[in-house]
Amino acid sequence: MELVYPPVVGLAKTMFRVLDNKIEVQGGEHIPTSGGAVLASNHSSYLDFIYCGLGAQPSKRLVRFMAKKAVFDHKISGPLMRAMKHIPVDRKAGTAAFREAIEALRNGEIVGVFPEATISESFTIKALKSGAARMAQEAGVPLIPMAVWGPHRLWTKGRKKELTKRHVPVIITIGEPIQMPDGATPEAVTVLLKERLTTLLDEAQRAYPDKPAGEDDRWWLPAHLGGTAPLPQPQASV
Repeated sequence: MELVYPPVVGLAKTMFRVLDNKIEVQGGEHIPTSGGAVLASNHSSYLDFIYCGLGAQPSKRLVRFMAKKAVFDHKISGPLMRAMKHIPVDRKAGTAAFREAIEALRNGEIVGVFPEATISESFTIKALKSGAARMAQEAGVPLIPMAVWGPHRLWTKGRKKELTKRHVPVIITIGEPIQMPDGATPEAVTVLLKERLTTLLDEAQRAYPDKPAGEDDRWWLPAHLGGTAPLPQPQASV
């Protein structure tokens, strides 16, 4: 029985209404109503997991997110994360987290992953880790790409958080499960995943209803769309 997760979801929805977030979920039908799946999202905000979880609500699913161990060590967030059955990742001992995620997937859970591993300050898709593809292949479950755009305006790396900022639109776009060719390596699937995430994020960014209020407000747009976010840095995939 889920005693903590549903009330947390309800509280989040109440906050969204109070702040008048204009949240749009596209592609919710791609989240399976039963069975395991890996949900792989871009990462541009400290709040992404909240909105990614919201994207699974049309299918009435709860997402078990993989998050760094420090979040679980915190005296406030730690008990909540454990009660919601999220999965701690200790980067010095990542095998344990991988095994826990595989077990959850085989038990029919949806596991949420941010394959960029860290927030993208350019607001484009960074090089991806191959863990999401490896988990989906080993557990024999769908790999579903998702793009979230908007929460970075509330709280992102290097910017003051504005959690009470009102009327911020959020677009959540969920793509079709990635069809994995027979014999494809996790690295090859990760290339496909990056292509799909890039397409979904670009669609969300171009459909976004808000525009910067002025020159100083262009920080939240990527450079290729006329914003002042840093240019993407070359980085090798792992």
